[in-house]
Amino acid sequence: MSYQVRASDLGNIRLNERETVSAVLQNIALILATPKGSAPFYRDFGVTNEFLDKPLPVAKVMMISEVREAIETWEPRAKVIDIGFSEDVLEPGKLVPVVEVEISAGE
Repeated sequence: MSYQVRASDLGNIRLNERETVSAVLQNIALILATPKGSAPFYRDFGVTNEFLDKPLPVAKVMMISEVREAIETWEPRAKVIDIGFSEDVLEPGKLVPVVEVEISAGE
């Protein structure tokens, strides 16, 4: 079964989440919402902003690579199936990654 995750899905953080699927989805939303370099003691955590101010097609390719690598590094229980984007008509040019993942409950 696959799940879709956005940074906006973070909502309220639940510490010590016991349900594997909820914990993994929360972790992925946190990865997407965290700019790389902003977490003390975990400067490599999150997603870089190097794609800012790039042309949209270039930014999408850069962001796909960055998001996939960050999830593989920080949430090994998730397998990235697809990364797409939703675009807000009120904020043209703002890319919002929508990540589809499968979750391995046994690991």
